Amino acid sequence: MFRLIARTISTLAVLAMAQILASPGQAQTGQAQNWPQRPVLLILPFGPGSGADIAARLLSDKLQKIWGQPVVVEGRPGGDGLISVRGVVNAKDDHVIFFGPTSAYVVHPYVHDNLGYDPQTDLQPIAGVAKVQIAMAVPKSLGVGSLKELVAYTKAHPEKLSYGVAPGFSEFVFNGFLRENDLKMAKVPYRDITQSPPDLGLGRIQLVMMSYAAMRAQEQVGDIKVLAINDTKRSAIAPDIPSVVEAGFPDLVASPVLGLMGHRDMPLDVRKKAAAGVLEALKDEAVIGGLARSGQPVAPMGVEEFAAAVKEQHRQVAHIAQLLHIERKK
Repeated sequence: MFRLIARTISTLAVLAMAQILASPGQAQTGQAQNWPQRPVLLILPFGPGSGADIAARLLSDKLQKIWGQPVVVEGRPGGDGLISVRGVVNAKDDHVIFFGPTSAYVVHPYVHDNLGYDPQTDLQPIAGVAKVQIAMAVPKSLGVGSLKELVAYTKAHPEKLSYGVAPGFSEFVFNGFLRENDLKMAKVPYRDITQSPPDLGLGRIQLVMMSYAAMRAQEQVGDIKVLAINDTKRSAIAPDIPSVVEAGFPDLVASPVLGLMGHRDMPLDVRKKAAAGVLEALKDEAVIGGLARSGQPVAPMGVEEFAAAVKEQHRQVAHIAQLLHIERKK
């Protein structure tokens, strides 16, 4: 434990010193042949224990060896993902990278005024890492065994149930589910959604929709029941849990891609070099196995392929917004 703390402090000190040495007027944009020139900071929209945090820490040691510079993982939860995204956009630094699911930012134009950034231009794709498996769970004490039973129970107890949901796309999809099924539940706002599974197990809230990776520990304790995986088919890591399509609720499909994004002026050749390192790290069996065990099957994508996946996520959100009569904010 002491060695881990010492290593973390040392890494942070190196990063801080590098930032101090960089003069204010120094150009932040590097060239592919000498990138990275100093420590790389991965900013996450969630805290410790989240799927993104698990994946980032699995990759960081490998990337440090491949890139030849320290890789620091920093969670900045809160603000519906805006805090982490703005941290990257405003830094305008090729060594400050967003690491998280596409779901953390693609819905921002539909739910927030005065974003201060454009999700379609101010974040540039670097590489895809894994498919994020979202799941829905209830406390076992609720006595609900399926999504259809949950709908019936909620209608029989209007406004009596409360829920926690991962910000961004997951919440967007869940709000559509509530509206389409005429369900009334109270949202419990979490600054960090990874704090919700213990509350769910204790029955303080009655439903959670978030990454399956972050709720597995509570599932193993035995006090919550995962009703469904929010995908078109069952997960290899949880073959006994039905998909939302199988459960009869295809509109609940939410399967974002976990990946890295740079600021808008990060050169393409630099992004491609960074992506090459990520793709190399994703060949490691320990990384592949760790991601699979956390419920995040590896999905390696280079710049172009990941860009296409992000574009598709934007299209899907626009489609849902149209169905729900939600207009894009100005």
